[in-house]
Amino acid sequence: MEKNSPKTIVILGPTASGKSDLAISLAQKYDGEIISADSRQVYRGMDIGSGKVTKAEQALAPHHLLDIADPKEDYNVTHFLRDAKKAHQEILERGKLPIIAGGTGFWVQTFIENQSFPGVKPNPELRERLGKKSLEELSAELSAKDPVRAKTIDKKNPLRLIRALEIIEVLGKVPEAGTPKIRNERYVILALDPERRTVLENIRLRLKKRFREGLVQEVERLNKEGVSWKRLESFGLEYKYIALFLQKKLKRAEMETLLLQEISRYAKRQMTWLRRMEAAGWDIHWIKNTESALEIIEKA
Repeated sequence: MEKNSPKTIVILGPTASGKSDLAISLAQKYDGEIISADSRQVYRGMDIGSGKVTKAEQALAPHHLLDIADPKEDYNVTHFLRDAKKAHQEILERGKLPIIAGGTGFWVQTFIENQSFPGVKPNPELRERLGKKSLEELSAELSAKDPVRAKTIDKKNPLRLIRALEIIEVLGKVPEAGTPKIRNERYVILALDPERRTVLENIRLRLKKRFREGLVQEVERLNKEGVSWKRLESFGLEYKYIALFLQKKLKRAEMETLLLQEISRYAKRQMTWLRRMEAAGWDIHWIKNTESALEIIEKA
C-alpha cells in the first residue's frame, strides 16, 4: 500500500477472533490510527466486559471513540456516524492511515455505506413504556407496525427495537436506507475467519480470564455509580447476565453457562452478517492471520 493511499482499512470478524490485536499491528506498520466501532467500548468504565484495549495497548497506536460516553446516557449509531466521520477526516488530514475495527456490524455498515438516519428526538415517556416490555413483545409490535424493518433488525437488541418504534411513532415507519453506497474502492475490508471450534475455545478462555480480572466487580461498580440494572441488562451479553446474577435472578453457575452460550451465538450471528454483506456487494477479504492481512494490503 502506498503511503499516501486514500484507502481505509476495515477489520471485521467474530468476537474473540483477534480484531484489536490485528488493528494495532497494522497501525504500527502503516502509521495508522484506529477508530473503534464497538457499541459498548464507547462507554467509560465498561472495560473488561466490552473487551476494551488496555491503556498500555492504546499507547501502542492512537485510538479513537473509546471512553467518550457516560453509560447512563444514550450513544447510538447517529452519534457514532458523526464522531467516526470526524475522526476519519482528521486522520486523513494528518496523513495517517485510518483503521476501523470493531464488532458492531451495524455501525460499520452505516459508515461504509454512508447511510443517514432520521433526526427523531428521544421520547423519554415512550422509552419508559416500551422498556417494560419483553423482547418478544417489542418484536411483535415492530412486526405489526413496520414489517420491513422487523425483517432486518436485531431482535435480541432491545435498544434498537425501542429506537425503531420511537421513529415509527413520529414518521409512521423507519425510512429505508435506499441503495447502499458501498464505495469498495475506498476500503480494504478484512474479515478474520478462524475455525468455529477455535472461536468457541477462544470465547471460553477469554470469559474465564475476564472473570479473574474482575468482570463481576466491574458490573457491580457500574450499578453503584448509578447505572441501573435495567440499563446494564440492555447492553447484553456480559453486562446483562451478570446484572441478573447480582440481582439474584440467576445462580452463578447458571449465569456462566448462559453467558457462554449467548456469546457463542453472538459470534455466529456476526459471521452470518458478514456473509450477508458479502452477498450484498462488499468486497471482503477473508484472512486467517496478520500475514495474510499484510499480503492483501500490499496489493491494495
